[in-house]
Amino acid sequence: MAALAYNLGKREINHYFSVRSAKLLALVAVLLLAACHLASRRYRGNDSCEYLLSSGRFLGEKVWQPHSCMMHKYKISEAKNCLVDKHIAFIGDSRIRQLFYSFVKIINPQFKEEGNKHENIPFEDKIASVKVDFLWHPEVNGSMKQCIKVWTEDSVAKPHVIVAGAATWSIKIHNGSNEALSQYKMNITSIAPLLEKLAKTSDVYWVLQDPVYEDLLSENRKMITNEKIDAYNEAAVSILNSSTRNSKSNVKMFSVSKLIAQETIMESLDGLHLPESSRETSAMILMNVYCNKILKPVDGSCCQPRPPLTLMQKLAACFFTLSIVGYLIFYIIHRNAHRKNKPCTDLESGEEKKNIINTPVSPLEILLQSFCKLGLIMAYFYMCDRANLFMKENKFYTHSTFFIPIIYILVLGVFYNENTKETKVLNREQTDEWKGWMQLVILIYHISGASTFLPVYMHVRVLVAAYLFQTGYGHFSYFWIKGDFGIHRVCQVLFRLNFLVVVLCIVMDQPYQFYYFVPLVTVWFMVIYVTLALWPQIIQKKANGNCFWHFGLLLKLAFLLLCICFLAYSQGAFEKIFSLWPLSKCFELKGNVYEWWFRWRLDRYTYSIWASSCKNKAECNELHPSVSVVQILAFILIRNIPGCARSVYSTFFAWFGKISLELFICQYHIWLAADTRGILVLIPGNPMLNIIVSTFIFVCVAHEISQITNDLTQIIIPKDNSSLLKRLACIAAFFCGLLILSSIQDKSRH
Repeated sequence: MAALAYNLGKREINHYFSVRSAKLLALVAVLLLAACHLASRRYRGNDSCEYLLSSGRFLGEKVWQPHSCMMHKYKISEAKNCLVDKHIAFIGDSRIRQLFYSFVKIINPQFKEEGNKHENIPFEDKIASVKVDFLWHPEVNGSMKQCIKVWTEDSVAKPHVIVAGAATWSIKIHNGSNEALSQYKMNITSIAPLLEKLAKTSDVYWVLQDPVYEDLLSENRKMITNEKIDAYNEAAVSILNSSTRNSKSNVKMFSVSKLIAQETIMESLDGLHLPESSRETSAMILMNVYCNKILKPVDGSCCQPRPPLTLMQKLAACFFTLSIVGYLIFYIIHRNAHRKNKPCTDLESGEEKKNIINTPVSPLEILLQSFCKLGLIMAYFYMCDRANLFMKENKFYTHSTFFIPIIYILVLGVFYNENTKETKVLNREQTDEWKGWMQLVILIYHISGASTFLPVYMHVRVLVAAYLFQTGYGHFSYFWIKGDFGIHRVCQVLFRLNFLVVVLCIVMDQPYQFYYFVPLVTVWFMVIYVTLALWPQIIQKKANGNCFWHFGLLLKLAFLLLCICFLAYSQGAFEKIFSLWPLSKCFELKGNVYEWWFRWRLDRYTYSIWASSCKNKAECNELHPSVSVVQILAFILIRNIPGCARSVYSTFFAWFGKISLELFICQYHIWLAADTRGILVLIPGNPMLNIIVSTFIFVCVAHEISQITNDLTQIIIPKDNSSLLKRLACIAAFFCGLLILSSIQDKSRH
């Protein structure tokens, strides 16, 4: 009864909600979300720097998340590279001095907080030619005005960045009197035009006063209340923002430190000065505001303009636009023809007469329709990860964000199950199921940022290796049983594996090696094919007739193993081979092939294992390939030894397994963001709803791309050898054109 109820319920759901209707719903959601984000940016502005300087929240205890964009954590070398030949000046009181120290420590962590605190403090890195000064001016008065006025003179070298702010000393010295606030307003009014003049050539930031923790304040600071601080901040914002009558002020308000202080001021030692972690966050925000537009870090989307379109991206846009127009014209013509041939009614008998029989869909229509849909999907990819239309956020790992979704999918996977069509070891349903649950775990691993947790990292390495094992096992079994070494089979597999990645390399302006998993499975497929296709070709039918052929196969595999070992332990030889043009165009990342060597070497034996004895990633990765087959074989045995387990499979996991390749690739840009460094935010302010909606759209897109790829494979890779050779010549010409365009782009960038 339970099984009958389940089948009836599933049939009822499928009747009202199919994959097609899900995709239409996803399309409507994308259009509505795009419209909402466009309207929001038009209303609130499109400057992510303003969000970085004014809003955000803490993820956990110490990770700051700006509103709508990602913040990069700058290393020493990056900071020096950005600030070379630059002069930064901090002007203000003890709180500004704290910010100065935290900023300098990004450049030089050994810099000590020592010396007389109530005086100017210089810092200079002569090698990097970076100069950072703190100028002690604890009050907004004539002294501060004179310091700023000197910089406005044409003959004086101006700092590239000026960070100023003060108020607590005025409150303290004048015992919080209203007269002091009035004087503060007058003084800042006289300074505002000077700051505005400087802001035309330099980056000028006015730091608003952070709140205090009144319970911890000493007796001589009790007059510094949050009410007084708010009054001084309101005065500064009002005056500085109104210093230009007809345009927006160029002086930027650094108000985000107030939000940071509200969360952390309780950890202050004296109630006035922020704890070190909070100061470091504010200093890193300053670094992002200035350096992101210079260095353009992938995971630092704040303050970065949209990257200009490359030549290949423009050509791709033209191609997809023509495909959409072509399909619409074809559809209109076809529809009009269909109307003309519509069954007509005989006036005498009242019966319908059929003029023609419906003709099958032509390959041209399928081709145009596929490229039309693909063009719309690529537009969504571009909007998500290049056009700055949707928001991005940094990842933040907690055990709950990884393990709770794992439990959810495990329950769903167990609930949705059916009997297999066959009970042999590693049958098709079982391998789809295996791929499906592994892919879902990998997706959760990526979006939760679980790579920072070493045990999870190593377990996921096993899953990636198991996926490669399945790929190798499947191709080996096909060639071993079928003996089909024809070019049609090879081209089908290569097209199926690489089509989406090639399109993304063009549309998203990424190197082929960026999508590292596809090069891995492609190379291992070719390794298996070449090994078995070379003379003597040994297949199951031949080997069953004479056991001598089994020995010959073992020799082949032993020689392959020897070659793998040589390349794995000879990095120089490996890099020389893959640095040769045009291979270098496929396997280089950031100007070298090290990443490709690392990925290939990591899973070279088909492929990895949980190395429980290792202490860090480097040690784990060394142990990882050597005994990998143990866990993979253990899982196969556990899954297949009981007959009841072999005869049942999870339809939930198997469904995802059939589109696992598309899921793995698509996540880079339309589920994650900033080329996997962050998370795509379609619905801000509600992380749970955002994950649900973005996941729904992401899965629908992956499924549609899988269907498009299958349709195009049938058309572009025909079974007829003469037609196939012509198509291959066209594909070769296409890739030659890509290489030429890529070389032109590289030269223009340099």
